[in-house]
Amino acid sequence: MKISLITGILLGIVCIVGASIRSGFERETYWLFALWYNRLLMGFIIGAPWKTAGLKMALTRGAVIGFLVSFAFYSSIGFEDTTSFLAGVIYGIIIEFAAYKFDTRTE
Repeated sequence: MKISLITGILLGIVCIVGASIRSGFERETYWLFALWYNRLLMGFIIGAPWKTAGLKMALTRGAVIGFLVSFAFYSSIGFEDTTSFLAGVIYGIIIEFAAYKFDTRTE
């Protein structure tokens, strides 16, 4: 859980920096916070105590969770930031990979 949350927090920062640059630093603070919080939520969901899976299944799960969580934000902003939406799918894979890589659970 810790690895997923930390990765989500860090990727959320990367995401808001990218969104700020793309918008010419004209995005509202609440919008940027919602985007960061979306990545934190993604880390939380991916870090849930899922059944241990192989790498391929874990990465697929990360992509699906990234898609679903990012779609919630994307649809709430009127489908206007496709880049952040697609990045969310990639971030889901990255978070899941970090969680898989540093998993210390035993079966």
